[in-house]
Amino acid sequence: MNLPNKLTTLRVLLVPVFMIFMYTKSKYSFLIALIVFAVASFTDMLDGKIARKNNLVTDFGKFMDPLADKVLTTVAIIYLVKLGFCHEIVLCLVLIREFAVSGIRMVAASRPGGGKVIAAGLMGKAKTVFQMIAIIVAYSDLALFSLGLINQTFFGAVCTAVNFLMWIMAALTVVSGMQYILPNIDLVKNAK
Repeated sequence: MNLPNKLTTLRVLLVPVFMIFMYTKSKYSFLIALIVFAVASFTDMLDGKIARKNNLVTDFGKFMDPLADKVLTTVAIIYLVKLGFCHEIVLCLVLIREFAVSGIRMVAASRPGGGKVIAAGLMGKAKTVFQMIAIIVAYSDLALFSLGLINQTFFGAVCTAVNFLMWIMAALTVVSGMQYILPNIDLVKNAK
């Protein structure tokens, strides 16, 4: 397994660590969860750069990298819904898009004659970056508030701003999903 694929695998393994700190109730839980999420997000940028620079792009990476991103961001968004930073409809749009794109990828990969791997497109990558930034802003707000470094007014203002960012992210999610689905609709129509 090459370094980019190890970084992708690390990102998947950091998801349960993130969940543990979101479950625990200590003064530092949100701060540690934020750090874990930020490190996992950084591995997303790093694995892609290393893979492209050193010609280490693999089918495993093309498949697992977007899956690792989906798992990481979806788990973080689920907690944001629970905490009031994100509307349930946004989460539903994200889940519908992710299931639809994953389904198309599975159909493409299982085609006779070896199939094909559909790599992440530019809009999909932009959507992921936007998701990660919005999530980091939300968890920074939670961490600063739980540590007593910001007041309730500032906390509420950032929560409102993050909710707005999440709606923008939902729009990017739908558009990027269409960029996967529409060019590959024949795969679904012709699937046996």
